Amino acid sequence: MNGAVTIGWTPLLPWPVLAGLALVALALVGLALWRRAPGTWWRALAVAGLLFGLANPSLVVEQREGLNDIALVVVDESPSQNIGERPAQSAAAVRHLLDALDRLPATEVRVIRAGGDAGATDGGTQLFGPLREALSKVPRGRIGGVFVVSDGQVHDVPDSLDSLGIDAPVHLLLSGQPGERDRRLVITNAPSYGIVGRPQTLTLKVEDVADDAASATPRLARVTVRQDGGPPREMLVPVGIEQEVPFTLERRGPSVLEISVAPGEHELTLANNRAAVSVNGVRDRLRVLLVSGEPHAGERAWRNILKSDPSVDLVHFTILRPPEKQDGTPIRELSLIAFPTRELFELKLDEFDLIIFDRYRRRGVLPTVYLDNIATYVQNGGALLEAVGPTFATPLSLYRTPLGRVLPVEPTGGIYEQGYRPRLTALGERHPVTAGLSGAGSADKAPTWGRWFRQVDGDAKEGTVVMSGVDGRPLLILDHVGKGRVAQIMSDHMWLWSRGFEGGGPQNELLRRIAHWLMKEPDLEEEDLRASVVNGRLQIERRSLSETLPDIEVTLPSGETKTVKLQPGAPGRGSASIAAEEPGLYHVSDGSKTVLAAAGALNPREFEDARSSAAVLAPLVEASGGGIVRLADTPAPRLRKVGKGRDRHGDGWLGLVARDEYLVTGVHQTPLLPAVLLLLLTLGAGLLAWHREGR
Repeated sequence: MNGAVTIGWTPLLPWPVLAGLALVALALVGLALWRRAPGTWWRALAVAGLLFGLANPSLVVEQREGLNDIALVVVDESPSQNIGERPAQSAAAVRHLLDALDRLPATEVRVIRAGGDAGATDGGTQLFGPLREALSKVPRGRIGGVFVVSDGQVHDVPDSLDSLGIDAPVHLLLSGQPGERDRRLVITNAPSYGIVGRPQTLTLKVEDVADDAASATPRLARVTVRQDGGPPREMLVPVGIEQEVPFTLERRGPSVLEISVAPGEHELTLANNRAAVSVNGVRDRLRVLLVSGEPHAGERAWRNILKSDPSVDLVHFTILRPPEKQDGTPIRELSLIAFPTRELFELKLDEFDLIIFDRYRRRGVLPTVYLDNIATYVQNGGALLEAVGPTFATPLSLYRTPLGRVLPVEPTGGIYEQGYRPRLTALGERHPVTAGLSGAGSADKAPTWGRWFRQVDGDAKEGTVVMSGVDGRPLLILDHVGKGRVAQIMSDHMWLWSRGFEGGGPQNELLRRIAHWLMKEPDLEEEDLRASVVNGRLQIERRSLSETLPDIEVTLPSGETKTVKLQPGAPGRGSASIAAEEPGLYHVSDGSKTVLAAAGALNPREFEDARSSAAVLAPLVEASGGGIVRLADTPAPRLRKVGKGRDRHGDGWLGLVARDEYLVTGVHQTPLLPAVLLLLLTLGAGLLAWHREGR
């Protein structure tokens, strides 16, 4: 189409030169008029024509092509938009917008779908980030309006309209129903870590939220707490009042507390009736009691290993002189300090995390009642490690005491005094305490570590034999006793590895694993199920001493269940992986164990308040001159084009500003006076001036 008509100037001489000539001409004409010279006006006309010709004016006509106004439709696809009638309302509104905008003249529509990843991170619903990206791809001057279809729960609303860089209305088409009410569970305070075995607390509050806060009547709500998929614990808490919930971490590493509240009278969604808290369990200090029955070459190795760990508080006693020995030594020289048997084995026994007997034998130092206390300590959840010496094969063995009821190996009375290399058993290759030890070899390959030269023979009544010695006899045995654990090493020659004999062996690593298994380190559980979400996939790992891998049942955050087959991997391990497309908490179970894995934030901002509300977006909408339409009342608002400076919304209608932007496709120039005509006029004026002067 044709555009504006203007006059263009393309002077034949620079403008300063033309201005100088004009001034000189004006001065001469003025002088002629003052002297009343005849023909002055004709001369002035001739000079003006000459200057006009040098200025070279032309008529400029632009060829313009009109540009469409751009309407941006931002569609909120966050999880909260799936509540109730919101999906249907939003879908109908988008269809209506696209149809109505298509009928408006000179209008181009861009649809932006955003918020689908809400809950995957703690950022909540993000609509304005994608909107800014779309704005960066079009001229801001062509934006006629922005239409946001949402429930109003948006978490990246800009502070001002200026940050968007547009002068166009932002309209909100609000899904949901007016006056919505909902019950939600809020974790107001929770520790990020806690000491294993010590009481911890988290603070929660149950809220019944409504548009009219006074309408929420105080009442009691039933709250259920599960720790690491264990049995539920229920309690009644007052609605609207913070409540402390006690719990105790039972192991190191992350523990997940899953908390839920029973539905209220009015519920929009049950998604915010659940919350999860991950608390990392740490041990304050490991208190270890080491009792050496007699000085020997391996005693120093035990002490060095335990003292090298700064988190271990070691109490070590070595019995240097049996009570029955009578050699006249004064009492004050028998020991540096008195052996506090009553304090250690009766009053403070439960304060120790691990008790180690190293080549101990019955000598009357520890009365039978104290050994019975240790057996009870193990059955109640304690940890015991015995590294036996030759006396274990004699009547002086600890097996012949009340402690024998928790020891897995019964001595036969035999002792092997010959060189041998410890080997992993078939179960040892699967057990996390011994699996993967450096130099362990395999079923058809001998280990590369050094030899030991003594083994006390015994029959394993209970437990799992993970290492064998001479003729395949039990060498390292691990056993669960009641709530506690016991390990027995049927030799006192492990210290040869620390001395590097014949290349040595992984003594430090093996003893570290044994100690941590005894103290229930999660990484060393022989029957274990783990799950985690990595790069959008749920990774499942099952560890077991059994060669049969069970099927895994996965409960998605939506409540749907899936059955997953494990694929065998390293000995004692199976794994599987599935897509984790839903944000939230995944329940993974093998029938006996249940673990939890979180995809995205444990408690996403998306469901902090699930009610439909325009409060968050209202300041931005008002600043832009836009309008707010609740789709439940006005499902199909009218759309119209409005001029700049006019109202941008009204009763039942929303406006799109007509920007009148264009693109110049060409320019046509026509001289105002043809050169021949200008020359004739100038010469004619000059001749008339000469003729007038000649008269």
